[in-house]
Amino acid sequence: MRGGYNSLGKTEAESVKKISTCFLYEHNYFVGWRSGTITWTSGWSDSKSSVGIEVVTGSGEEHLRIHYTQTDRDTDEKTDFDYKIPLLSTPCEYGGKRYWFRCPFFKSGAYCGRRVGVLYKNGDYFACRHCQHITYASRNLSGLYKGFVSMPDLDEQEARVKRTHYAGKPTKQYKKLLRMERRFTLSTATMLEKLENRMKI
Repeated sequence: MRGGYNSLGKTEAESVKKISTCFLYEHNYFVGWRSGTITWTSGWSDSKSSVGIEVVTGSGEEHLRIHYTQTDRDTDEKTDFDYKIPLLSTPCEYGGKRYWFRCPFFKSGAYCGRRVGVLYKNGDYFACRHCQHITYASRNLSGLYKGFVSMPDLDEQEARVKRTHYAGKPTKQYKKLLRMERRFTLSTATMLEKLENRMKI
């Protein structure tokens, strides 16, 4: 996947692979034990990449296991990765629990351990955006284009979703998150179109 950088040299979240608890909830991964595959398609080359995942909840050591093979672009050398992301939970207002990732990253010998809803891959491993030096294109362009839904907006709303469904129906906060995700997709497409038009002038 093609990377994007801002003027400070930070990688933009919109250009890297990510895994969110919202995605795992939507695909019913928090149900004891489940395994599957997450696949990303590059918008620039239509190339695909994927990781295998295993989610364990309900008893013992709750975690997300991620495994994949990565190929070095310069040497074509393949490296296998297989590691666990700890999961923790908070109680929901109407019962049940809300799952989060515990960032497993070590930097300068210090353990991060932040409670986050999204993990990003900017290098070899998945970790939180703070450890990965992730920023947002939508935030960088906020001065040019007001009214767009940004990734920080989505992160904040995701944190408010304590439960995706209640009595078999989507909760208000979850429906709001889904609406914001649709608006974000539209906002990003519109923003890119405006940028292209500016470059042609």
